[in-house]
Amino acid sequence: MIDFLKEAQEISGELSEIRKTIHRHPELGNQEFKTSALVEAYLNKLGIETRRILGTAIIGTLKGGMDGPVAALRADMDALPVQEATGCSFASEVPGVMHACGHDVHTTALLGAAKILSSHRQELRGEVRFFFQPDEEERGGARRMIAEGCMEGVQTVFGAHVDPLIPAGSVGIRYGKFYAASDIYDVTVHGKSAHGATRELGIDALGAATEMVQKLLKLPEQFLPDRSVVTVGVLHSGTARNILADEAVFSGILRTLGPDNRKAMKKALIRTIEETSEAWGTRTEIEISPSYGGIVNTDPETALAEKTARNLLGDECVRLITEPKMISEDFGYFVDEAAGCFYHIGAGSSYPLHSDHFLPAEEAVPVGAALHAAVVWNYLIQKHE
Repeated sequence: MIDFLKEAQEISGELSEIRKTIHRHPELGNQEFKTSALVEAYLNKLGIETRRILGTAIIGTLKGGMDGPVAALRADMDALPVQEATGCSFASEVPGVMHACGHDVHTTALLGAAKILSSHRQELRGEVRFFFQPDEEERGGARRMIAEGCMEGVQTVFGAHVDPLIPAGSVGIRYGKFYAASDIYDVTVHGKSAHGATRELGIDALGAATEMVQKLLKLPEQFLPDRSVVTVGVLHSGTARNILADEAVFSGILRTLGPDNRKAMKKALIRTIEETSEAWGTRTEIEISPSYGGIVNTDPETALAEKTARNLLGDECVRLITEPKMISEDFGYFVDEAAGCFYHIGAGSSYPLHSDHFLPAEEAVPVGAALHAAVVWNYLIQKHE
């Protein structure tokens, strides 16, 4: 019986130095050249075959000593355009760029899992692929990695994110709908300009847009208990206080849980805008661009992750997450291709993600490494039973 947590703790010093190096040299999406070079060199030193795609994405392949299925583990590598204010000894040395979302921990934990699993390759039943993904924070590297064939032959995929709401040393597990899908939208309302004293001669584009916004913000109430969020973050209109605006433009984002809710909310958003536009007599253009597709964990893989975590850390260190997250994460593209589970690693931070003070505890790295290794190991064994 392999003690994955003990093995992770035995290399925690080495992993800590790697994490600090990555944290000192953060890189924005698609610019992760130093990080990917570090990852590539480390995997090659372990005897793990690597393939570079998309400029900075790394795929590592570890083939076990016995035939079996293919399981994948994923970590994202990119940082954020944030000026670090943690004051830690290994703070970012790149002005205006920081690992404010914990991707330095994600990358290091996956390297740790790769080292642990590679030391047991002869006993490994199947194949493990390690996905080191660029650009999660912006355009999303997951979909582009999939287009390059990284998921070919993969039966399951696991991944994790640090969570400031969970104490270091603990993990969070969520069944089913976990992260929201997001769709960005832009609306342009065309009216007819007129003097404010003779409103009846014009068509008020700003008035129509304002009513649309008010109705859109109330849309989620119509779809309870399914959770959704409509945000309008930008509204531009008008040239003078006494002139009816002939154009109004507003932009926002729609967040939904699950494919059915996403489809229904998109239809409702379009219908609301079109009906309001007709009532005001405006001409309206709607552009909706799908962004990340959300994460819906599959039950068997989530049950495996939960059981593994409890055996690894103890029941007291495993939390079942009862409420889904309305934030987005492009790991969902991987789960759309194969069964899988995304779980949370306790960061033990009093500051939220994307804060200039966010700094996950050192303990998050070995815990993440051990859980990744144990989950994949148990999955491959289970498929042979």
